Amino acid sequence: MSTTKEIPYKIYLDEEEMPKQWYNLRADMKNKPAPLLNPATLKPMTAEDLSVVFCDELVKQELDDETPYIDIPEEIRSFYKMYRPSPLVRAYCLEEKLQTPAKIYYKFEGNNTSGSHKLNSAIAQAYYAKKQGLKGVTTETGAGQWGTALSMACAYLDLDCQVYMVKCSYEQKPFRREVMRTYGASVTPSPSDTTEVGRKILKEHPGTSGSLGCAISEAVERATSMDGYRYVLGSVLNQVLLHQTVIGLETKTALDKYGIVPDMIIGCAGGGSNLGGLISPFMGEKLRGERDYQIIAVEPASCPSFTRGKFVYDYCDTGMVTPLQKMYTLGSSFIPSANHAGGLRYHGMSSILSQLYHDGLMEARAVEQTAVFAAAEQFARVEGILPAPESAHAIKVAIDEAMKCKETGEAKTIVFGLTGTGYFDMYAYEAFNDGKMTDYIPTDEDLKAGFDGIPRFPGNEIG
Repeated sequence: MSTTKEIPYKIYLDEEEMPKQWYNLRADMKNKPAPLLNPATLKPMTAEDLSVVFCDELVKQELDDETPYIDIPEEIRSFYKMYRPSPLVRAYCLEEKLQTPAKIYYKFEGNNTSGSHKLNSAIAQAYYAKKQGLKGVTTETGAGQWGTALSMACAYLDLDCQVYMVKCSYEQKPFRREVMRTYGASVTPSPSDTTEVGRKILKEHPGTSGSLGCAISEAVERATSMDGYRYVLGSVLNQVLLHQTVIGLETKTALDKYGIVPDMIIGCAGGGSNLGGLISPFMGEKLRGERDYQIIAVEPASCPSFTRGKFVYDYCDTGMVTPLQKMYTLGSSFIPSANHAGGLRYHGMSSILSQLYHDGLMEARAVEQTAVFAAAEQFARVEGILPAPESAHAIKVAIDEAMKCKETGEAKTIVFGLTGTGYFDMYAYEAFNDGKMTDYIPTDEDLKAGFDGIPRFPGNEIG
């Protein structure tokens, strides 16, 4: 859509234009995400069931399929103002370098100490824990962005924070670990011998590099074994996608301010929090029949939940202690190759995004990590930001789409999410620059091992 108003490099909103409510996409979904199931009874989880693990207010948000807008507490909005609104950037330099007629925009979420979008939900979950009078929270983290964000939020609110960090990331990203410790969090490599489930995983998989599923199991066990603690999660859950909608709401307001209508919206997908947050208001318009967009989820070829997973009920963790969620999954026992350095290591995907994908409302692409890092370096050299490897998955496909526009002459408008910075990911960049990074794509036999562990019960057959 053309506009006579000159578009700046960075579009900032005023504080009064920041969202005052989160948008609950489920309210506009004709096909709602399937309910979480109690693994013991195979019946939908109740608020009472979930409150053993999660904060009470977060349980309400998790189960709410009907309320379209949920007020953001003033205390959280005030915290957001430390680093929000985040800029929507026109990638003029990238467009020029590619010589493409496409117009490329990215929503940059890296302007905070955690270096990513994760702080949007971390402060919300920590706030509700504090409001409930809890002593602290436990969690898992993969590449470390979520653990960093939660440790920062807990330090701000004087809550204890205990983090189980995927072992290979704990070893590959020591500086991310030290930021967490600087904020007062305790950080344990997972799987560990500090929990019963951790010891069981180590016995069954000696020498394992770990996975988010392993770390979730340990964090849940730890939370439920201590008085005054609850477990919090950085992605996948409905409540997390809800909090992350500040990304998409700000993006849409900024675009509307200049009369810009995107043709496609692209985001990286691991568990789904940043992608869901970015696309929610646009998907809402699509669901209501108001406007159409091409929405693309980009995942790693080494952990291809959407593109090669099964849409079934599965455990959210390796230790099989969590509720069953209907999602695209590779099986809770699936552990990505240790050589996969680009984050996005979760075996499953948000139930909201899984349902949207299953209904054909969005598409997914899997990309190999050497191509992802090549795109990251290409972007860094012209746009001046070293992107997180996770974000670089979206960059890769955005560049691909821009080059298609160059071939066809179409001037499409592309928006993608730049979830954060990659300054704690230099070991991965080093491996790429030294030519030591390799691509790993699991074989059908590799995937079968994970699929074999998916629980079988009537209505949950695997095709």
